[in-house]
Amino acid sequence: MKAWTEHGGRIDSARAAYRDAPAPWVDLSTGINPRPWSGIDLASIDLAALPSPSDLGDLEQAAAAMFDCRTGEIAALPGTEVGLRVVGDLDLPRPYRHLTPSYRTHAEMLPGSAPITIDMLDAEAARGGTIILANPNNPDGRVIASATLLAIARALRERGGWLIVDEAFADAVPEANLLPMLAPDDPVIIFRSFGKFFGLAGLRLGFVAGPGMQLAAIRRRLGSWPVSAPALAVGTAAYRDKDWIAATRAALTLEAFHLDRMLARHGLTASGDCPLFRLVETDNAAAMFDRLARAGILTRPFDHAPRWLRFGLPADATVLERLDRALGDG
Repeated sequence: MKAWTEHGGRIDSARAAYRDAPAPWVDLSTGINPRPWSGIDLASIDLAALPSPSDLGDLEQAAAAMFDCRTGEIAALPGTEVGLRVVGDLDLPRPYRHLTPSYRTHAEMLPGSAPITIDMLDAEAARGGTIILANPNNPDGRVIASATLLAIARALRERGGWLIVDEAFADAVPEANLLPMLAPDDPVIIFRSFGKFFGLAGLRLGFVAGPGMQLAAIRRRLGSWPVSAPALAVGTAAYRDKDWIAATRAALTLEAFHLDRMLARHGLTASGDCPLFRLVETDNAAAMFDRLARAGILTRPFDHAPRWLRFGLPADATVLERLDRALGDG
């Protein structure tokens, strides 16, 4: 299963490995909204002209309003993965630590970063340096209260340290949003993803928020045209679509509830508070992954936790029923 433990979305590899699986394949290996926002005609976007600074400003203002970013600055990125790698080059204070389990990128972006667990956060913050974590976390959906994170950030500040928070899934869990609580001098850098909640991961759009000096350094590295014209147009319109955002948050919560009930019928207890995915723990995780793949359903295994299997949210009742049948075939 190593081909699918790096990250989700490798449906082409699954097709090649499981050639007899029925089509169409169902990709439940990611935490991406299976019902994407579709409020703009992509053919109407001018691809002949360079993206304009005013359009970039409009996008960043729309995102700041969505995130309730009251202090500091916000900058658009060609995906949060790029932004995380750029921040890793900013010479932030050592020692570096990353909260585990979480994204593989978090362990790679800061040279020599040491893994820590959630029960170590207070003690590690007292040491200063730089800590990165995800909230909500991936893959277990754990949410750390914003007040707790704020206290961690201010403990780090006492030692000249920094907190980096990856809020890739926070659009679906708005109570995880730390930005409204931050003061201008809080040493916090926050990342937000566009593609997960809006279901448009291929657009490659994300954001970073934080103090002006850090944002200026990131902007210099990204250059004059950090994101494409389609990303500017789609992102701005989507963030301003308040009715779709409210309806989608409610729908995702309900659909995650239905997924939980179905998994429970098969003796699987889902963990986490993120409605875009569910993590289960079972002795049969490897066999279950293989059985589902033979049924044309790709899930997400983990090399460091062989008893884990993560399920993305099914797109509709038909996909949920197909998953139900495949789980019952074992």
